Amino acid sequence: MKVLMVLTSHDQLGNTGRKTGFWLEELAAPYYTFKDAGAEIVLASPQGGQPPLDPKSNEPANQTETTHRFDKDAAAKAQLATTVRLDSVSQDDFHTVFYPGGHGPLWDLAEDANSIALIESSLAAGKPVALVCHAPGVLRHVKTPDGRPLVEGRKVTGFTNSEEAAVGLTEVVPFLVEDELKARGGIYSKADDWAPYVVTDGLLITGQNPASSSSVAAALIKHPALAAQ
Repeated sequence: MKVLMVLTSHDQLGNTGRKTGFWLEELAAPYYTFKDAGAEIVLASPQGGQPPLDPKSNEPANQTETTHRFDKDAAAKAQLATTVRLDSVSQDDFHTVFYPGGHGPLWDLAEDANSIALIESSLAAGKPVALVCHAPGVLRHVKTPDGRPLVEGRKVTGFTNSEEAAVGLTEVVPFLVEDELKARGGIYSKADDWAPYVVTDGLLITGQNPASSSSVAAALIKHPALAAQ
């Protein structure tokens, strides 16, 4: 099985002067879920090279067993430092696509034509796509073959309005993931704040928050569309 993981290249947290990027746990936990299952992993980002890490995700309170494992893994860190450019990849070369979150994707990947095309072509080819935490916001402009919003009528989840309020960024982010998924016609559901929660609807798998990362990756590996891989 060959997995493409798509990370943000955006490092500015709105006009706050603070840094953002991808959330470390949301990369590390799925990365090792895939790696330990024997998958080949390719990391990509819009600009290529080293994607920005949200510094808060590397604070002691947010570190986990898998983030510590990643920090000690020279090969994984070297791979992260040399992500391929998103415009250079094709879904033809992968069995599935996974999007870690962090606030960064709301600014770049949500508006990125290459990301939109990647998701649309992957689903059209019968390949599952998984997104966790803020990454489901990347679906905002993704369409079905008949031009309707992809999430319309689909069961989805993602970072909740109350979780965004808890981190004090409701007025900073370009849009709220929960509101956007609902506005696009998604059948949105959620668990308690910060509790693991995963929703699968056909080829689309979404997770609510960082705690959902490993569960989303596990659901992806077990997806019937990947059973033969």
